[in-house]
Amino acid sequence: MQQPNDSARVSDSATVTGARLVVDALVANGVERVFCVPGESYLAVLDALADETARIDTIVCRHEAAAANMAEAVGKLTGKPGIALVTRGPGATHAAIGVHTAYQDSSPMILLIGQVARDQMDREAFQEIDYRRMFGQMAKWVAQIDDARRVPEYLSHAFHVATSGRPGPVVLALPEDMLSGAIPAAQAQHTAPAAQRVQASPSAAQMARLRELLATAKKPFVIAGGHGWTREACADLQRFVEQWQLPVGLAFRFQDTLSNDHPNYAGDVGLGINPALAARIREADVLLALGPRLGEATTGGYALLDIPKTKQTLIHVHQGAEELGRVYAADLPIVSGLAEIAAQLAALPAPEAPAWAGSAQAAHEAYLAWRAPRPMPGDVQLGEVMQQLRARLPDDAIVTNGAGNYATWLHRHFAYRDFRSQLAPTSGAMGYGVPAAIAAKSLYPSRAVVALAGDGCFMMSAPELATAMQYGLAVVFIVVNNGHYGTIRMHQERNYPNRVHGTQLTNPDFAAFAQSFGAHGETVTTTAQFAPALERALNAGKPALIEIRVTKEASTPAASLEQIREQGIKARGR
Repeated sequence: MQQPNDSARVSDSATVTGARLVVDALVANGVERVFCVPGESYLAVLDALADETARIDTIVCRHEAAAANMAEAVGKLTGKPGIALVTRGPGATHAAIGVHTAYQDSSPMILLIGQVARDQMDREAFQEIDYRRMFGQMAKWVAQIDDARRVPEYLSHAFHVATSGRPGPVVLALPEDMLSGAIPAAQAQHTAPAAQRVQASPSAAQMARLRELLATAKKPFVIAGGHGWTREACADLQRFVEQWQLPVGLAFRFQDTLSNDHPNYAGDVGLGINPALAARIREADVLLALGPRLGEATTGGYALLDIPKTKQTLIHVHQGAEELGRVYAADLPIVSGLAEIAAQLAALPAPEAPAWAGSAQAAHEAYLAWRAPRPMPGDVQLGEVMQQLRARLPDDAIVTNGAGNYATWLHRHFAYRDFRSQLAPTSGAMGYGVPAAIAAKSLYPSRAVVALAGDGCFMMSAPELATAMQYGLAVVFIVVNNGHYGTIRMHQERNYPNRVHGTQLTNPDFAAFAQSFGAHGETVTTTAQFAPALERALNAGKPALIEIRVTKEASTPAASLEQIREQGIKARGR
């Protein structure tokens, strides 16, 4: 993307606004789209964007949470910061969920917030918030630009911070008068060049030690995942595990780091983990964690691995030094970008006859057995539906989801085969899948994009159907409707059996709801109806929604609601 010509700008105009400098910085960093809900506090930025429609698409959303989630999804998919613009106060608070997701998911993102005028600050002016205090614990850097001359400096720093080390979100507050006010163009700092990603690489000594620990192992295991992978790095990872004959599991919601059909793939290491896979990890003598933070979901509530010293010899590779030793004291901690270490791993000589030969095949066979659908109550078998979805979608299709028990069928029965084909929040945020799918389709209009949501999850971002229609983004939305907050009901029955309160839902006719926007809408009540409905939705040429009605008893792939209730009663001694 062409960078703005600073010298031409200075000679052509005597003054320049802060808003113009903000947009110049976005152009210089190759930003191709921004997501927003318009607000008067940053009207000047919208006006400047109106001059850049050939280079930057402005996608207007119906809620700031969706705009922030879309920006976070762009960060996940591209490794470059997604950009969201929101207004002060309510706009910023609505957007906080996307910032929190970006922080926990290590996704590069920049949130730009319109702020009250500088001469009104510290008076609790209309919608005034101190964003340094508000976002301080959920962003890598929070700042306010009070001097328009320093806009290029602040934006350059924001792009560098968001992408370097452990990626994450940056929040910048932009006072309204700073944006609209003009300064002499000669006083403005020149727009900085595009930010460059900064990552560490492992030392030769660390790679030698890594090889020694692996080569002398009897039961090694690899857990890969986290943000920072590239398509080339994933290919290097595949070469490494093939050459070393290593079984590999993928961290929670990073199941697209290696094809799930690969013979070395052992399954996802997350919520609802295959008990056989959990046992394999516990029994490993050397554990190589490539990229994941080893957070709560990946470690089964920190119960899968001992704290602080694991029983296994732990080699922990992460992009951020602050993550190493935070919970688990690794035997060999390595600060490295994932692309940097993956390239060295692919060239690492493997032993000729490893002691663990055959373990990868056994682990993959156990995964395939686990992936086979199990019967569930009702006329819709979600395990079979996930397999039908996999059979119909191309390998590069992008599948998104938010949070809820419905996603456990996706994790268990759907096979991801291509890099960045999974978009889901490790933060466990509901309402994520719909805006993430819209963002994905705006990035890759030729790829099939499917959003899977529960009824509760979908309704948190349902108005974004209007956004999909407005921009002609033919996403397929699949809504699993069981008429309650299923995950919370599951925990309720487990902890307070037969005391249902606060989890029931009244829902619309979702197909009719979609049709009211002009989208294609259908309702599925049996397994056999799904495949034809999916075909029609994919060929609709516009946004489409399939509502799948399931019984409340279908709680998880492993247990019905009645079985969970009985377990709860037994545990409470009733």
